[in-house]
Amino acid sequence: MEKCDTLIVGARLIDGTGAPAVLRDVAVRDGRIVAIEAPGGLSGWSADATFDAEGKVLAPGFIDVHTHDDTHVIRSPQMMPKITQGVTTVIVGNCGISASPVTLKGDPPDPMNLLGDAAAFRYPTFAAYVDAVNEAQPTVNVGALIGHTALRNNHMDRLDRAASGDEVAAMRAQLEEALDNGALGLSSGLAYGSAFNAPPEEVQALAEPLAKAGALYTTHMRTEFDAILDAMDEAYRVGRHARVPVVISHLKCAGPSNWGRSTEVLKSIETTRDGQPVGCDCYPYNRSSSTLDLKQVTGDIDITITWSTPHPEMAGKLIREVADEWQVSQQEAGKRLQPAGAVYHNMSEDDVRRILSHPATMVGSDGLPNDPLPHPRLWGAFPRVLGHYARDTALIPLEEAVRKMTSLSARRFGLTERGEVKLGYHADLVVFDPERVRDAATFAEPQQAADGIDAVWVNGVLTYRERAVTGARAGRFVARGSASRLDAQGAF
Repeated sequence: MEKCDTLIVGARLIDGTGAPAVLRDVAVRDGRIVAIEAPGGLSGWSADATFDAEGKVLAPGFIDVHTHDDTHVIRSPQMMPKITQGVTTVIVGNCGISASPVTLKGDPPDPMNLLGDAAAFRYPTFAAYVDAVNEAQPTVNVGALIGHTALRNNHMDRLDRAASGDEVAAMRAQLEEALDNGALGLSSGLAYGSAFNAPPEEVQALAEPLAKAGALYTTHMRTEFDAILDAMDEAYRVGRHARVPVVISHLKCAGPSNWGRSTEVLKSIETTRDGQPVGCDCYPYNRSSSTLDLKQVTGDIDITITWSTPHPEMAGKLIREVADEWQVSQQEAGKRLQPAGAVYHNMSEDDVRRILSHPATMVGSDGLPNDPLPHPRLWGAFPRVLGHYARDTALIPLEEAVRKMTSLSARRFGLTERGEVKLGYHADLVVFDPERVRDAATFAEPQQAADGIDAVWVNGVLTYRERAVTGARAGRFVARGSASRLDAQGAF
């Protein structure tokens, strides 16, 4: 008689590749998927635990490709915002900001402060960060990018200028150490003041070691507003120069003057994909969130303050309400509030839907776990795709929604033997109710666990069941494997 640790029976299996759902039983042993059979095909097996998934969907655990969980996975290893969504792997180090390798000279510069205060940056080498993740053993797996801004912080006396040749060489040495220790690639955040003055040549030179390592380049582009096509061209040039795949982070058409341009933005990606590997991620909401950027305080969109160091009492208020209360302009109010966090009401729902439904688009939450009033994407992004967009509005088939959150992400980032329910693969799995799954998090009450996520296994260990963590934590650092440049449609 065959024996396994866990049997999941009667499931409607969506394997992550985009293939139609089928009824299957699945066996897990020693953290791996060891059998997949039609219902009853594993009746001769014995198991330490059996999970009845009749009427439910069994899918690969979701991969959150765009997070700022760098320090959160260590300080709060239960990772409640993610495990409650069915997320089993997070990719940290996005938007040019990473927790390692970092050596601070004072307080972390904006937007590195999104990851915490100076005490949170304890990892002068990437190897030290890897050790810290494995020691913390969070509930989720952790893959990591290296932030361009973090590297600039380490080697430059100020960030409002271009790096010198020697400074770029020093940054490259740190990046190469990280790549040797399994980093997934390089990220940039060129829209932020801490990197805006880095010319394209600086980024291109820094990206040169990526190809040899089989890594990739992700970017929060120089702008997501009117000059977005120019910013996309800059990202493509970095990829061509370094001969590496490019992922455009949280693709959006920001600002009212840009609304409706998603068609031409996506056409740019489609045209470019003919000659080089390019993709993108997005989150399923029409508001963004970051630190408070005075350049966006123009009066043409609503901006909600989520935190303010000098004025914490203003959290939850619109900046125009703060300005009215203080009887000053919105710009002046913004200056007084800084450093601060904000939610920007800056996207068109039509653009969000068009970008989310495109075959090149992965799903990433871009959640900010250190924000006291976080954007609801932190707790709700993945169930929102399954419930609101796949089921309620029928924007995309459920199988396609799952593909965008699993195999597409694993292949793009080189997460070997993850992202599919397949023999021999790591048993990162989620069971959810397709009729009940939904995001419960709102802008008013963002820290709410999703409905309809019934069970989550990470590396074969039952970690979350019936709205409660089991206490078992089996996540680990995931080093870069052999990245595939092909998705299920035959394109990166």
